[in-house]
Amino acid sequence: MFATLTSKGQLTLPKEIRDRLNLDAGAILDFQVQPDNTITARHVQPDARRVRGLFKSPHAAPLSVDQMDEAVSRHLRDKHAPRPAGRKSAGR
Repeated sequence: MFATLTSKGQLTLPKEIRDRLNLDAGAILDFQVQPDNTITARHVQPDARRVRGLFKSPHAAPLSVDQMDEAVSRHLRDKHAPRPAGRKSAGR
C-alpha cells in the first residue's frame, strides 16, 4: 500500500488501514521511528488522564437545565468575546 505526502506534510491513510485499525476522523495515532528507519503507527485510545475533569464527581448535585444553559452561554460568550487589539510595534 502507498500513500503520498502532500505539500503540507499530510498523508491520507489507505481505507484498508483505517478499517483495520478502526480509525475515524480525529483518531490519535502514535508514530515511532525504529532504528532501521521503519515507522510503526499505533491507534491510541484516550486514557483517564486525558478526559479527567470532563465529568463532575458522582457526589455533586446535578445541574438544572437553566444552570446548564447558563454555563453554555457563558462559555460561548467567553470563547467569542472580542480580544483587545495588540500594541503596534514601533516604526509602523
